[in-house]
Amino acid sequence: MKDIETREDIERLVNEFYKKVIPDRLIGHFFTRVVHFSWEEHIPIMISFWESVLLGGQAYKGNPMVKHIELDALYPLDPLHFDRWLYLWQETVRQLFAGDKANEAVNRAHSIAQIIKTKIAAHKGKQS
Repeated sequence: MKDIETREDIERLVNEFYKKVIPDRLIGHFFTRVVHFSWEEHIPIMISFWESVLLGGQAYKGNPMVKHIELDALYPLDPLHFDRWLYLWQETVRQLFAGDKANEAVNRAHSIAQIIKTKIAAHKGKQS
């Protein structure tokens, strides 16, 4: 099995991941009922995000923290939601790739999830 090396590899990873996320019973509703999910709009953004994280790409222009705080305001994000997202991400990475970048994709997802959870909790604390 090969490692994550190119934008095309990230495209494959992100597409396969969202094929699992959308129908998922625990987190799929975020994409089907909570927000309007457009595959054509969201997937290229996620590909650019992960390309920037893993390969140093420069195409991503966004703020995932703000997006998740906004999402949490619409429907509270629970630690179980993050755990499920991480499980599906890790499962997808491990099914498709092996190597240092694949390991980094899993580790960075865990770090990102922890940061987002912490920032959401801090944001809620400021609103109290």
